[in-house]
This record gives sequence, C-alpha cells and structure tokens, in this order.
Amino acid sequence: MPTYKIIVKPGSSQEKIIETAPNEFTVYLRAKPHDGEANDALIKNLSKYFKTPKTTIKIVRGAHSRVKYIEF
Repeated sequence: MPTYKIIVKPGSSQEKIIETAPNEFTVYLRAKPHDGEANDALIKNLSKYFKTPKTTIKIVRGAHSRVKYIEF
C-alpha cells in the first residue's frame, strides 16, 4: 500500500489538490479544522481525485496536524 504525504491548507477560499512531488500533495480545503471537519473534507476530496471509495482512505499519521500521511 503506498503512503502519500498530504499538506492540508484548511479555511481556503477554494478547494483544490496540487501534486507537489511524487506521492506528495497540497490540498486546499474550505472546511475549518474544527471537530474533524477538515479531515472529513480531505477524505471526500481525495476520494474524488483518486476515484476510490472514501472507506478505503485512511489517515495513518497526523490526524491532528496539517501534515498528514494517508494510505489506500
């Protein structure tokens, strides 16, 4: 299972995903980092981007950080 480094920018004016390096992405989210809203929005956007079900995406490190590592 590959691991991806995700840098999250919550509270952005628009939602977009930018690949900054192989297996490394910067994700801009409208959701605020409050009560897990940003993590939920991150999983939703990554699901659309990678065309995979939301249930297969797991945050393996950094659930309370802006730098996260995910697997799916």
